[in-house]
Amino acid sequence: MQIHFHGAAQTVTGSQHLLEINGHRLLLDCGLYQGRRGETYIRNLNFAYEPRSVNAVVLSHAHIDHCGNLPNLVQDGYEGPIYAVPATVDLATIMLADSGRIQESDAEYVNRKRLKRGEPPIEPLYTEADAARAADLFRGVDYGEPFEPVPGVIARFVEAGHILGSAAISLEIEEKGRKIRLWFSGDIGRYKLPLLRDPVMPEEVDYLLMECTYGDKPHNDPSLAFREFREVVERTIKRGGKVIIPAFAVGRTQELVYHLNIMMYADHLAPVPVFVDSPLAVNASNVFRKHPECFDAETRWFVQQARHPALDFKMLTYVQSAEESKALNLRKDPMVIISASGMAEVGRILHHLKNNIENPLNTVCIVSWQAPYTLGRRLADREKRIKIFGEPYTVKAEIATIGGLSGHAGQDLLVNYARATKETAKKVFLVHGEEKPAAALTEKLADRNMRAVYYPELHSSVEI
Repeated sequence: MQIHFHGAAQTVTGSQHLLEINGHRLLLDCGLYQGRRGETYIRNLNFAYEPRSVNAVVLSHAHIDHCGNLPNLVQDGYEGPIYAVPATVDLATIMLADSGRIQESDAEYVNRKRLKRGEPPIEPLYTEADAARAADLFRGVDYGEPFEPVPGVIARFVEAGHILGSAAISLEIEEKGRKIRLWFSGDIGRYKLPLLRDPVMPEEVDYLLMECTYGDKPHNDPSLAFREFREVVERTIKRGGKVIIPAFAVGRTQELVYHLNIMMYADHLAPVPVFVDSPLAVNASNVFRKHPECFDAETRWFVQQARHPALDFKMLTYVQSAEESKALNLRKDPMVIISASGMAEVGRILHHLKNNIENPLNTVCIVSWQAPYTLGRRLADREKRIKIFGEPYTVKAEIATIGGLSGHAGQDLLVNYARATKETAKKVFLVHGEEKPAAALTEKLADRNMRAVYYPELHSSVEI
């Protein structure tokens, strides 16, 4: 058996791990790599293996850095099933369609500017039609239900607590008379996150493939981050500004809406208009409503007490049309605008930023990890001069960063997650993390007598 680390290796995005078992190929995730524009295009377009040779894909969850390159995989000849839990099937279907639309739209917008400068046009990475072809291959499997993606492999999805439908993937493998238990964490969530159930720990695992995004940072209790978020919103409203939040349309947006709902329902925050300006986020929120089986007990209680769904309240508007979106930038009253993408690389958030970034009354609130070289990272790093759609802007708005709202496990939980396998694990492979967090987590595990911990390079392979 071999594991090939073709994505999210020594970086965070682009999750893609290829297993060779009994002469078959099983792909865990197929995500988009996010980083420098030119590099991302080439890297996402070209696979390090032949897509036609893959027999099955198992998808941990619907975030675009885990599912976003499936359309290219299918376009290059993949025809097998893509297994995921039903909530992930629904979310990934709309995520991929939206990704295709955005890439077509952004290419058209950029090409108008390139035409004026006499530059050649660019092609979108893939289209909405390409995304639909990939979605046709989805196969829904419930949490805990065993299935056989390739001969000799029994797989199960286990709650990961990261976003709706997120799962760790447990694999029981029989190969050449050996039995191997492999566990892929996907993205590990946190305890006490709104809406979602807590992550389930691995057990009796021979080989653990796990994320290490925040391997160097323990997280505070989410309630403290919630309080910090409330303070950001409150002070911006008091000075008459807008709170602009780049947020992932799936997961983070719904958590923020839930927080704002509680603020105005139970915390007596002065009510202001809240706009979710992302067609994808609107559709994703509908998927959340469709899958209450994934909600935790606290969310079900809040829905009962408030007598309305957790993701709807009086001051909230879900924006659908481009005209409604543009109208928000003409308004001067205080408001909260939540818009995709979460790293401020594509979509409507770019238009909100260019119209509001030079007004000191406003706040840009960064609520998630930002990949290197993205606009979101430049804002989080407090760069004073940025470019949006190739045009320069001076950052005069307040920049607030709230790391505690992350949907990823912090260092403490990551240590406990790995230690849950201490008695049985032969090797732990750290993925989905940069070098510094990986090194810090490796050191923490070594202190606890877990020394067979590896940080594989991109496109490297290991035989087990």
